[in-house]
Amino acid sequence: MGSENENKEFLKNEIPQTTNKADQPTSSHNLDLFIEKLYECQPLSSSEVKFLIEKVKEILIKESNVQHVRAPVTVCGDIHGQFWDLMELFKIGGKCPETNYLFMGDYVDRGYYSVESVSLLLCLKLRYPNRIYLTRGNHETRQVTQVYGFYDECMRKYNNNPQIWKFFTDLFDYLPLTAVVENSIFCLHGGLSPAIDCLDHIKMIDRFQEVPHDG
Repeated sequence: MGSENENKEFLKNEIPQTTNKADQPTSSHNLDLFIEKLYECQPLSSSEVKFLIEKVKEILIKESNVQHVRAPVTVCGDIHGQFWDLMELFKIGGKCPETNYLFMGDYVDRGYYSVESVSLLLCLKLRYPNRIYLTRGNHETRQVTQVYGFYDECMRKYNNNPQIWKFFTDLFDYLPLTAVVENSIFCLHGGLSPAIDCLDHIKMIDRFQEVPHDG
């Protein structure tokens, strides 16, 4: 991957400019400024996180457990808080909305920049809802994030306030479970339950909850 300084220089020169007023959020918060801030690896404030998550929930609640995605699209695996790897991915693959993306979960834990990484992806989802798709991984849960670092990172970056972690983990319940590209390529983070025989079974799952231990 490129050096941190190289990535910062790339971001300085190539942050997408968005001027369509119809695309602006219906709030005093400026979503484009959020995105620019996050491209500099600066976390959002507590109030900005709350605003962002509430708005993204409004989009995700309308999406199916099996999200249908059109090609061309770039399919991406685990990010795990590796912000500069995410920047390198955008550098090579192209920025959203110039490139369509499908991310298949595990945005947080392990890396040092889970807050910034997942916040940026959520901002892009809000700004370009038909250009970027996010599904749920096994780390997008309350139990796992308390063990592998995301909870501690939220506490460290938001003055020991667990409410920010709760905002994020509540949002994770809204993420679609799987995606199908052009009705032919099935995309999901992990394996399938033996109880799942067809896509209709996945569509029937109540996903708005903590991931169960079995099922």
